[in-house]
Amino acid sequence: MKSSAWIWRITASVSVIVTIVLIIGFMYAFKDINDPQGQPLLTGGESEASEEETAPEQPGSDPSQPGSDPSQPVLPHDLKVTAIGDSLAKGTGDNTGSGFVRRSVDQLNGDGRTASLLANLAINGMTTEGLLPKLDDKGIQYALKQANVIMLSVGGNDIFQGSGLMDGAADSDELELEPAKLMGALPQATERLQAILEKIRAINPDARIVYIGLYHPFSDLEDLLIPGNIVVSAWNHSVMEIVNRDPNMTLVPTFDLFQHKLGEYLSSDHFHPNGAGYQAIADRIVEGML
Repeated sequence: MKSSAWIWRITASVSVIVTIVLIIGFMYAFKDINDPQGQPLLTGGESEASEEETAPEQPGSDPSQPGSDPSQPVLPHDLKVTAIGDSLAKGTGDNTGSGFVRRSVDQLNGDGRTASLLANLAINGMTTEGLLPKLDDKGIQYALKQANVIMLSVGGNDIFQGSGLMDGAADSDELELEPAKLMGALPQATERLQAILEKIRAINPDARIVYIGLYHPFSDLEDLLIPGNIVVSAWNHSVMEIVNRDPNMTLVPTFDLFQHKLGEYLSSDHFHPNGAGYQAIADRIVEGML
C-alpha cells in the first residue's frame, strides 16, 4: 500500500510540473504572437552557432561592427542600384516620391562611397505571381545585370489582396481576417518568392540582393492584431530561411519599425508608408548594408 501511495504521489507531482511548464510555454507563445520583438538585420549565411562552434576571433577583427561578417562579400565603393517589386519599392504613399529606394541611395552616398539609382522597375499591385514571369523580359534582365545592389519588395499584396483590407474596408464591422485562409496561400507564394530570388541570382550572380520584410499595417485594429501578426510573421520567417542560403542576400526586417508607430509611419490609405515610414525603412537598409 505504501508503494502504491508513493507512486500516486510521484505521478501527481510530475503532472503538476508538466502543467506548469505547458502554461508558461503557452504564455510565451501568446506574447510572441501578440507583441513580437524586432529582429536584427539578417544576412544570408548567418547561423545561431553555439559558443563551442564559434571560431576564435582573428586579430584585428571586431564582430560588433556592421559588415564584419566574413561570409558576406564586401560591397563595392561605387554602388549601382536597381529596384524591383511592388508599390513599396515604387514609393507609393510618399509625398516626395522618393520612397525607401531613393532615400537609401541618397544615404549611401558619402564616406568615399558613391551610389546611383539605375532603374526602379516596381509596379503598384505587383505580386509574386506577377513578378516571376516578368524576370524573363530582356529589358528587366538588362537592368538587373547592370546593378551591384538589387532591392526587392514583394509579398504584401500576396497576403492582403482579397481580404478587403486594401479596398478601404478596414472599418467594416463585417470584415474578418481569417488566418487559416491567408496561411493557406503562403506555401505557393513563398515557393514563387524563392523562384524569384533564384532567378534574380541567376541573372546577376554577384549583386547584393536586399529583400524588404513585411510589416502588419492593420495591427491597430483589435480584431486583426493577432491574425495579421501570425500571417506576417510566418511570411517573414519563410523569407529568412530562403535568404539564409545565400551569403550575398540580406533581409531587412520592418515589422518592429511599424509595430507601435502606425499613426506616425502610415500614409492616409492605412497600408503604404508615408515619408517618415519610408525614411525608417531606408535607415535600416543602410544600417544593414554598411
